[in-house]
Order: sequence, then structure tokens, then C-alpha cells
Amino acid sequence: MSAESALDPDQLAERLRPALLRVARRLRQEASKAGLSALDVLLLVEIKRQPGVGVSDLADAEQMSRPAMSTHIKRLEAAGWISRLSHASDGRRSGLTITPAGMAALAETRRLRNDWLAARLSALDPAARQALAEATGPLLALVEIPA
Repeated sequence: MSAESALDPDQLAERLRPALLRVARRLRQEASKAGLSALDVLLLVEIKRQPGVGVSDLADAEQMSRPAMSTHIKRLEAAGWISRLSHASDGRRSGLTITPAGMAALAETRRLRNDWLAARLSALDPAARQALAEATGPLLALVEIPA
């Protein structure tokens, strides 16, 4: 690929998308070894980040219906990964918090994903690892660009 075509957003997207999708799929597979789906991980991380968040707020953030989100939350609660907290000023509302078991499940997921990725990174030559290290900033910036 020429330097000029590497800078073309359409051509770069065509080359980058399959690689990102394959890596993401493998990382999801590693997470599933800890018993968590991709949505489970996403919800646990969000509840950890925002203790006391409500089911409706999570549904809105993930663009899901409230009944669908409620089903996921009930499953996480039944697994012992989250619990409900009574709202301080409104007894009709409750918030969610991650439990120690939920924290342990997230930690195991992170360990499995990191172990998989580190094993593959160690098989690359130093120049390839350097190129990936330099790409992390721009890759993270992609998700920060407003839609």
C-alpha cells in the first residue's frame, strides 16, 4: 500500500476494520471463558464506574428498551455480580452496585484478555510492537470523535 493510499480514509477503513473486528472477537471469546458476555462486561464496567446508576439510565445509555435491560440486570443480579441499593431520597427507586463477585469476574475477564493479547504480542518483532504502541492513541481517539 502506498503512503498516499494509506492516508485515504476509505482505503484505511477497509484494511483496518477486519483486523479490529477479528481482534475484538477473540477478546470477547476470552471473556466468555470467565462466564461473561460482551454485554455483561459492558454493564458491569458501567455499574462499577457509576455506582447507584439506575436500570433506565443504563437502558438509555445502551439504546436498549427498559424491559430488555431489566432482564439483563436481573440475570447479573441472580449471578451475584451486582446488587440493588435503595435510593436515599426516593424509596421507589433503586440504584445498582457491583459486588465483590462482580469485581472478581471483571478481574478474571481482564486477566484472560490480557494474557491472550500479551502472548500474541510477544510473538511479534519489536518493530511491530512499537507500531502497535504508537497506534493506541489514534485508535482510542476514534471512539472519542462525536458521531
